[in-house]
Amino acid sequence: MELDTPTLTAAEIGRIARRIDRPVVLVGMMGTGKSTVGRKLANMLGLPFVDADDEIERAAQMTIPEIFDTYGEPYFRDGERRVIARLLGRSTTMIPQIHPGLGGKIVATGGGAFCDAATRALILDAGIAVWLDSDVDTLVERVGRKGNRPLLRNGNPREILARLREDRAPAYAHAPLHVTSAQAPHLHTALSILKAIDAWL
Repeated sequence: MELDTPTLTAAEIGRIARRIDRPVVLVGMMGTGKSTVGRKLANMLGLPFVDADDEIERAAQMTIPEIFDTYGEPYFRDGERRVIARLLGRSTTMIPQIHPGLGGKIVATGGGAFCDAATRALILDAGIAVWLDSDVDTLVERVGRKGNRPLLRNGNPREILARLREDRAPAYAHAPLHVTSAQAPHLHTALSILKAIDAWL
């Protein structure tokens, strides 16, 4: 079955870009394409793109697998929350810190970020949260390309991904926008996100 490709003119995309007054934050499972789709979305809108995982590694001067191995997941989640708060122009105590230029941008988060209640509250308060979703087959196919997923190293990736997806879905469902990232060009997903944002704003 072929998916209908959403279309938007340059003028329509420009109109949507002008309405985005806060960060668009992509949340969802590893392998949904948050970073790739996020870069494409940012390019289409003429907005900056930032990957929270890259920022965490830069701040820690360690890779995410190294952080997990050395300090454990709770330590990583705490650092992740602080980095995302900074990217969203907020403090971790939820006191607004207004900075110029922190309006429109695209932020891709790690798969577990939105599952942390405090991080989720930050994102919902300061950004436009978009749950990027994929079925398990798509996730397995995509994450197989990378060997740097700490949560997939101890077991069958398909079983782990299926369990994580089921466990995390209630948290992801707090996002006001839900877009499926299927086996289709990332442009299709980016355009679907734009249409969802346009309808929601």
